[in-house]
Amino acid sequence: MTKDIATLSTTRRRFLRTSVAIGGAVLATPLLNRRAFAAPTEINMLAWYGHAEPDVVSEFEAEHNVKFKPKYYTGGDNMMGLIAQSPPGTYDIILSDAEYVQQLNVAGYIEELDPKDYPFDDYFPEFQQFAGHWLDGKLYSILTRFGFLGVAYNTEAITEKRAMSYSVFWDEKLKGKVGHFDWHLPNLGQISLLDGNKSPFDIDEAAWGKLQAKMATLRAQIGGFFDYGGTFSSLQNGQMLAMAGIGDWITGTLEKNGGKVRSIIPEEGGLQWTESFSIGKGSAKADIAKKWIQYITSAKGQVKSANMSAYPALIPSRKGWELLAKETPDEAKRQGMLLGQSNVMDLIRSGRIQYRQLPIQQSLEDWNDFWSGYKGA
Repeated sequence: MTKDIATLSTTRRRFLRTSVAIGGAVLATPLLNRRAFAAPTEINMLAWYGHAEPDVVSEFEAEHNVKFKPKYYTGGDNMMGLIAQSPPGTYDIILSDAEYVQQLNVAGYIEELDPKDYPFDDYFPEFQQFAGHWLDGKLYSILTRFGFLGVAYNTEAITEKRAMSYSVFWDEKLKGKVGHFDWHLPNLGQISLLDGNKSPFDIDEAAWGKLQAKMATLRAQIGGFFDYGGTFSSLQNGQMLAMAGIGDWITGTLEKNGGKVRSIIPEEGGLQWTESFSIGKGSAKADIAKKWIQYITSAKGQVKSANMSAYPALIPSRKGWELLAKETPDEAKRQGMLLGQSNVMDLIRSGRIQYRQLPIQQSLEDWNDFWSGYKGA
């Protein structure tokens, strides 16, 4: 009996020690990583394809226990329509082309931002006060990436010298082999440059009539109008040998994977597309949305943006350039983002690049209506 009591006492002491240890661990675990046991917060992002894919967002998602739920679109008009059809607060984060930021602001779709929250000092001077992102000294959108639009061409069918003018699209040998990325702004903007308009989106009625007439002569060359995926595949399989309205954001991905395609800025100049993040008006998750924009504009986030699998881009952050040269030097070189030597900023500073804009002297509907008629011709 005494032995049994002693055994029982020893067992009880062991049980208590074990219980204390386990209890302490249980109490400590939430302090160590409470979020690991909570369901991730869902963040709704409206964006071009690729911006909420794992290669860009997985690190941020893990760090903040969030999950991005993307709604992808093609073209600013489509973006505006999706927001207009949705209740306020539907989209926490909105990626837009820079020329649409003013429309988003006027419509009351985006929140005002505090400039002190973002690393503008890391940006090249050209991008610190980017046109349209500010209104009356107030900030509404943060530029995160950009790229150039020029002549996209099959390197086995077209020489670089021949591609140095938009007039290559009229080459008889390319009849039925020229494609359009299906959006009026980049296509009409490029041919406006060919027409000699230094400000391709700020043209009077005479120049607008001339541009429409010029486009009409191109229609017989066109083999198709393509969305994002169709543009990729038609260039990759050789269905199209030249493409208007795009640039390295399409051909760069193909080229890196062995495709015989390339983009070049022709002698008439090129256009700059620019993408920016805003916080959706009425978002209940504005705090995490702000953290996302801070992340993607940091040097680390900028490198992810430049190398985005869906389509590569140039980045506005000098610190991003420095880190890119260390982590993926071949891509930094391919895209021309190396400090201390000739680089893509020279194209902007020399005046060879014009920002893509909404039409200034015509309405957006005028350009859209012409494009619809042109496609149906």
